[in-house]
Amino acid sequence: MIIIKKIRKSIKEPKWFLLQVIYKFAILIPDKVYLKIVFRLQVGKKLNLKNPQTFNEKIQWLKLYDKRPEYTLLVDKYEAKKYVEKLVGKEYIIPTLGVWNKFEEIDFDKLPDQFVLKTTHDSGGVIICKDKSQLDINATRLLFNKFLKQNFFNITREWPYKNVIPRIIAEKYMVDESGSELKDYKIFNFNGKAKLIQVDFDRFAEHKRNLYSTKWEFIDAQIKYPYNPMHQIERPLQLKKMLWLAEVLSKGFPHVRTDLYSINDKIYFGELTFHHGSGHEKFTPESLNVDLGKSILLPNIDVN
Repeated sequence: MIIIKKIRKSIKEPKWFLLQVIYKFAILIPDKVYLKIVFRLQVGKKLNLKNPQTFNEKIQWLKLYDKRPEYTLLVDKYEAKKYVEKLVGKEYIIPTLGVWNKFEEIDFDKLPDQFVLKTTHDSGGVIICKDKSQLDINATRLLFNKFLKQNFFNITREWPYKNVIPRIIAEKYMVDESGSELKDYKIFNFNGKAKLIQVDFDRFAEHKRNLYSTKWEFIDAQIKYPYNPMHQIERPLQLKKMLWLAEVLSKGFPHVRTDLYSINDKIYFGELTFHHGSGHEKFTPESLNVDLGKSILLPNIDVN
């Protein structure tokens, strides 16, 4: 059944089929060539690396040339917590319940009934467990063993992930005022200056994404996922502190997205992302892509 669905999708979406082929042989393709091919297929435009202008183009440039060693620790979901705790304090850290190199090392009897299980070295390797008695351990094992074998860098060419040690981390399960989810407040920062706030919600139903200015003014635009102007999210009471945290954690970097959570008016750190959407997400209108691109001041690096 799965194979039939893939065949149908390949016929309807030839670009999707080409991407699957490219991904399969990704490790054999040089970085610059790979980025140009994938950008053309994902974005539908030729990638300009010599004189990048848009946000998405500059993200590709940063992936290719900005390779600071500390990035490896800052995208590691376990090590990043230590960095943030040292910089701003332990009160912003979601409690860690355990960290393991292999799935078989996890003693589920010692975990609470509710928890979050995620991999430390990639994006998307996560399971939210709301009832441990209902968790399919064997299915979870197969899934996480698959995650642990993957190198996120090979597909995205996001250099920070290349040398992250694959591990599994368990965190305390937390929800916000909705009682059912944990909204992401993703703050786009440029050289330590916050400029845009992206809020993701309804991720487990029909994923939506609203954009706000740093003054909490709704922005009539979207990045990949549809927005809902009728669903106005209340301004966080701790907005000023959230922006302060985002700017402290992003200081000294051309661009980094700081993900935070607001729970009962307390702020918690989520993660640091240096290449939002891997530089492939669609901006509507395109002028937002151009505007954010102007905010990225590329470091003076000898690209030769």
